[in-house]
Amino acid sequence: MTTPHARPLRILATGVSTPARWVESGELDARLGLTPGTVFARTGVARRGVEPDRNAAEVSAQAARAALDRAGLGLNAIDAVVCANASHDQAMPCNAALLHRALGLRAVPAFDVNASCIGFLMALDLVASLLASGRYRRVLVTSCDLASRALDAQDLDTYGLFGDGAAAAVVETAHADDPADNAADGPALLSARFETWSEAAHACEIPGGGSRLTPDRYPGDYRDVCTFRMDGKRLYRAVADRFDDFVAALLADAGLDLHAIDRVIPHQASALGMAHVFKRLAVPRDRIEDIFAAHGNQVSASLPTALHSALASGRLRAGETALLIGTAAGVTLGGAVLRL
Repeated sequence: MTTPHARPLRILATGVSTPARWVESGELDARLGLTPGTVFARTGVARRGVEPDRNAAEVSAQAARAALDRAGLGLNAIDAVVCANASHDQAMPCNAALLHRALGLRAVPAFDVNASCIGFLMALDLVASLLASGRYRRVLVTSCDLASRALDAQDLDTYGLFGDGAAAAVVETAHADDPADNAADGPALLSARFETWSEAAHACEIPGGGSRLTPDRYPGDYRDVCTFRMDGKRLYRAVADRFDDFVAALLADAGLDLHAIDRVIPHQASALGMAHVFKRLAVPRDRIEDIFAAHGNQVSASLPTALHSALASGRLRAGETALLIGTAAGVTLGGAVLRL
């Protein structure tokens, strides 16, 4: 079945980074002088990856190489690189240029897409259109965030929630000479949808590091405005009442209903956020990819890491359809329906 929103898109392979170390929640309890079990009870996270030394370009490069290896491709097969990170190694150049250098790529375009936690979805939407137009044939998309660098140890709701990591995908356009790709049931991005409600724009932010609050314009300790802050309850309220209508519109664009979805891949935002997905979506819980306790919230890397988990485990296979859904700072709700 084809719809006006469908664009041919094949995910050749995905890959993830291996964290420098895993930090169990019990370790955080001991570090913060808390009763054993406090961090897990508060956040629902059992462990999270931490990168104490490597930068985001290096961690992204590891995930990118893993995806290329799984695809059986070399660097010369890539026509463009897109980094869909929420945070970056430095203000400029873009992180995609730094990843380009870390990989040793030839002279192909490299650019960033920043949509916070749903950057991977936004990048897929953009890349699908570029591929459909013939602009590129094969693109490397990576998402990486080192959340641990900007957390406040006194804020347990964030300090115990987030983890570091990276994920990557090699995507390509359909081959014109392959009948399977031209069929109505071939691999495609069937629909993608994004809505931003900016009244809650400051509910999830790192206010420093840009042109609004530079070190010479901030009278206090500049480190205070380079720390991540989140009002989880306000974020939840901004999204909760809009979730059902959003999913209905996204599925309508794809010409499908929830019964046609083989796997739901949500952004692994929080225990509360995952519970909301379980409650609102009328699909069996075992059809929802849940890696939250084992990874925490990896910001932009969360959703593609969950996608990789589903593909690598065989819980999502070629020919099946996935609903990818998430929320992000902004506040933005985003989703995509992908046929593998």
